[in-house]
Amino acid sequence: MSPAESTLLALVVDDDEVFRTRLCRALTERNWEAEAAANGDEALRMPGKSGLEVVQELRAADPSMTIIMLTGYGSIPTAIAATKLGAGYYLSKPADADQILTVYENLRVTPSNGTEAPDTVPSLARVEWEHLHRVISDCGGNISQAARLLGIHRRSLQRKLGKYPPAR
Repeated sequence: MSPAESTLLALVVDDDEVFRTRLCRALTERNWEAEAAANGDEALRMPGKSGLEVVQELRAADPSMTIIMLTGYGSIPTAIAATKLGAGYYLSKPADADQILTVYENLRVTPSNGTEAPDTVPSLARVEWEHLHRVISDCGGNISQAARLLGIHRRSLQRKLGKYPPAR
């Protein structure tokens, strides 16, 4: 390992404590220094920041920083907004440390200037799965209410949830 590689630092910002802790541990095991923050406020020590605002603030603070944004509720418009604000890449969860580090290595070889859309587009099945989970989350986990909002039968929604998560 070269001296430059031994000083790699990752800032992991996620509201899911288990995911945040596991990702920091996995990065540390791969010779990274990983710092954790539960939200944008904690990451930037500034109140009221969303993930996109955190990307924008980080980019403004250090234009050479490599930013990889992860989200549990990905969408193509959000991915485009994130990259326009300065994220080098945008991944949907679940993503593991190896996937994140592969993206990082690819960005080191071909840096993104934050104005390009991601190379890969999620499959329609993946976008549907993410949308279903976002609606369920917005309904506080109430499957019946989510099914009504989606205009499908509750059992149909449960069957769809049983088939996923699909591959990218």
